[in-house]
Amino acid sequence: MADPILMPEINWSSCQFDPVSPSDTSMMEGRRSEVVASMTPFWKAAFQTAWLEEIDYGLFDAFVMKASSRGAPFLAYDPSRPRPIAMDTGAPLSGTKSGGGAFNGQAVLQTITNSRQQVIAGLPAGFKLSPGDYIEYRMTPLKRSLHRIMESATANNFGVVTLSVMFGLDTQNFSTAATVHFERASSVMMIDPGSVSAPKSWGGREASFSATEIFL
Repeated sequence: MADPILMPEINWSSCQFDPVSPSDTSMMEGRRSEVVASMTPFWKAAFQTAWLEEIDYGLFDAFVMKASSRGAPFLAYDPSRPRPIAMDTGAPLSGTKSGGGAFNGQAVLQTITNSRQQVIAGLPAGFKLSPGDYIEYRMTPLKRSLHRIMESATANNFGVVTLSVMFGLDTQNFSTAATVHFERASSVMMIDPGSVSAPKSWGGREASFSATEIFL
């Protein structure tokens, strides 16, 4: 399968970007509730654009065809939070790593304490992360795992930070060989069939679609 494609650089007016944890709840006798979680959590998203000029509409149309069920998966990120909120200046992440060298949002997975706690290195000193920020672990271009950070954390003088994430990292498929990404942390998705709406009238030129994470 082809490498994933990127979302087009157009004006996204709104999005929903939510994790799904498959589970079933049963109400038992004796006022007991039983919750059974099964399968692997995954992400779902819905995107809507602002009013599109013809050039941007062309970009959207081409993207939809490439990322359809007969095309290739794409890299979905949350346009409302493309990088850690405390470090977001409106431009891609930059700076200098604590140990030297340019920082572009990529870091090192130093230690996997457990599925919900990891130690990240290779950051600028004082790099701040907040609840709700995204973190992506990447083994290959098509093997990525997206998570939300649960607790505030700040990198120490050595550029190292311990993070609490959900849902848990699949440690059978991801190891410390994975790279870590904070700039446009992404999930590999495919557009849901039948979800695209793209009217081309002067009274309504907003496009939308939904998508679901796929595992490759």
